[in-house]
Amino acid sequence: MTQLVLFAIDIGAVALLVFGLYFPRHRRRDLVVAYLGVNVGVLAVASALSASNVGAGLGLGLALFGVLSIIRLRSTELDQHEVAYYFSALALGILGALSTTSIWLSAGLMALIVTVMFLGDHPRLLKHYRHQIMVLDSAVTDQVALVAQLEQLLGARVHAAIIQRLDLVNETTIVDVRYSLSGRRIAPVAAGAPAPAGAHR
Repeated sequence: MTQLVLFAIDIGAVALLVFGLYFPRHRRRDLVVAYLGVNVGVLAVASALSASNVGAGLGLGLALFGVLSIIRLRSTELDQHEVAYYFSALALGILGALSTTSIWLSAGLMALIVTVMFLGDHPRLLKHYRHQIMVLDSAVTDQVALVAQLEQLLGARVHAAIIQRLDLVNETTIVDVRYSLSGRRIAPVAAGAPAPAGAHR
């Protein structure tokens, strides 16, 4: 009976994680299926292993290997927050499958995972900060001049500008930019929005 209650808590927790947090914030339908599949798959495998003579450590290792393989062999790009959702769905499945002396401990740990993801991925957390890979239509070799040009293009304060590629033949510079906007300039960044003049994402 305790195991069934944990299953129900896990399903409720992953539903909240996916449909209450991830999808409303990021709107990627394909990853909704992936997160639900990872969670239920790990829940099923870990439950079967815990009921057999196979050690729980082996089951956990196999589950982690499976998720790492999915992330490594993915065909589409994943952001770091999406990887975090993968591991959260994995952890919820493991907690729902493992038998513990206290059902409240497992439930509390599941609630902790969902709460951390709610706070860590909240749109208001560090909302001033942005990260872009930009391609400039000029070859800029001076770091000070590069930062000044980026700040003019972005209308923001550049904290780090790391040149990834400098092409002196085609007159282009690929740079990884970390910057922050002032409170007056903050606005949601729409998917596929055009980049500033002289650069693109």
